[in-house]
Amino acid sequence: MKLFALIVLLSAALTAHADNTRLTSELKVASVVEQADGSEALASAQSVKPGDLLQYSTVYSNLTPRTVSRLVASLPIPAGTEWVATGTLPSTVSASLDGAVFAPLPLMRKTRRADGQWVEVAVPLAEYRALRWPEQQLAAGASFTTTARVRVISVPTPVVAATPAASAAR
Repeated sequence: MKLFALIVLLSAALTAHADNTRLTSELKVASVVEQADGSEALASAQSVKPGDLLQYSTVYSNLTPRTVSRLVASLPIPAGTEWVATGTLPSTVSASLDGAVFAPLPLMRKTRRADGQWVEVAVPLAEYRALRWPEQQLAAGASFTTTARVRVISVPTPVVAATPAASAAR
């Protein structure tokens, strides 16, 4: 799967709310590759396959002469991927199942056990659809970086135009 379309979608969905000031945001995606010595390296993510680990990094920069007082950085988790909690920076982050309602980690839900009792259980990470970091104050000329990792679970099938079936002449 080419990541260009995915990056464009993620870039469009990234939000930075700041009291009528101008910010820039730059999203980068890389494959996380384990080296022979066990360390990790970042490599180009031109195409992905199930099982690949991707790292998204976004740099928010305040290009104005004023402090931005309410920067809220968020990142959608693409369909076909699962958030991996390790590698998230800053580590204090909220998550969402729908991209609209965010809550502190771990996300919990009530479920009914076989005996009829309601209990709270942790929502599987595969169901998380977005991350949001706490509001930041960003001084004039300063930058703020967020990092999150996802594992590719499935790669969407490309859309192919249908070819009409030939009919037999009678």
